[in-house]
Amino acid sequence: MAYVQVVAGLVLLVFAGDFLVRGAVSLAQRAGISTLVIGLTIVAFGTSAPELVVGVDAVINKAPTLALGNVVGSNIANVLLVVGLPALIAPMHCGAPRLGRNIGIMIGATLIFIAMAYRGVIDWPMGTVLLSGLVLFLLYSALRAKGHPEAVDPLQDLDGLQERPDSYAFASILVVGGLIGLAAGAHWLVDGSVSIARAYGVSEAVIGLTLVAIGTSLPELVTGLVAAVRGHCDVAVGNVVGSNIFNILGIMGAASIVGPIPVPEPFLRVDLWVMLGSALLLVPFCQRRSYVTKLSGIFLLGLYVVYLVYLAHTADSAAAMGLAV
Repeated sequence: MAYVQVVAGLVLLVFAGDFLVRGAVSLAQRAGISTLVIGLTIVAFGTSAPELVVGVDAVINKAPTLALGNVVGSNIANVLLVVGLPALIAPMHCGAPRLGRNIGIMIGATLIFIAMAYRGVIDWPMGTVLLSGLVLFLLYSALRAKGHPEAVDPLQDLDGLQERPDSYAFASILVVGGLIGLAAGAHWLVDGSVSIARAYGVSEAVIGLTLVAIGTSLPELVTGLVAAVRGHCDVAVGNVVGSNIFNILGIMGAASIVGPIPVPEPFLRVDLWVMLGSALLLVPFCQRRSYVTKLSGIFLLGLYVVYLVYLAHTADSAAAMGLAV
C-alpha cells in the first residue's frame, strides 16, 4: 500500500501542479496582470509547488528530514539528471540572457544555506531570512526585466502552456483542483515514503534525497526532454537554475517556518557539498556561453549514478546496523 501511495502521490503532484499553473496563468491574464508579473510569480511558484507542498507536509507530519532531503536531492537531480539526460538528445545551451546572474544567485543561496545548516537545525528565524532572500530575488528580477519585458515570457517556459483554458469557469476549476491535488498528492507521497523508510530501516532523509527528490523533479525533467527534442534547451537550463533558487529560498524557508528542521550529520559531510558541487559544474558552461554536449551529459549522469550508489551503500549500512542493534 505504501508503494501505491508513493506512485499515486507523485502522479497527482505532477498533474496537479500543471493544472494549477495553467489555470492561474489564464486567470491572471484575464485580470490584466502583466506577463512580467506572471512569469516572476505564478509560473515560478507553480512549477515549484510540488516540492513546496511536500516540504511543508513533511514537517507537519513529523518527518522534517524528508523535507530537507527533498530540497537537497532535487537540486542535485536538477543539475546532474535534468541537465544531463536531455543533453544526450541535443546540446543544452548555457548562453540564455540573465543565466549567469541567476547561477551566481543560486550558488550564493546554496552557500548561505550550508552556513545555516552547520548550526544543526534550520528554524523559523533562518526561514524568515531565506524567504526574505526570495522576495529580494523577485524584486531584483523584476527591476532587471522591466527594461526588457519581452525576455520574460512564461508561455515559453513550460511546454504546452499556450494551451491554457479560455473559459473563466474552467480555469477556476483547474486552480482549485490543482490546489486540492497538490495537498492530497503531497500527503500520500509523504505517508508512503515514511512507511517505506521505516519498513526497510532507511532514514527519511535518504528517501527524500532519492525517491521523493527524483519524483518532484519529474516536471523539470519532462520540460528538459521536450525542450531538447524541440531545440529550446536554453529554456530548460534556465528552468533548472530558477527551480534550484526557489527550492532553497522558498521551500526551505516556508518549511522551516512551519517547524524546525534538524540537519543530520551525513548532510554536513557529503550531501550539501554534492549540491554545491553540482551547482558549480554549470559555471564553466555559462562563462563560455557554451553547450552541455552529449559527452558532458554522460559525465553528469555518471556523477549522479555514483551519488545514488553512495546513498544506497550508506542506506544498506545503516539498515544493517539497525538490525544488529
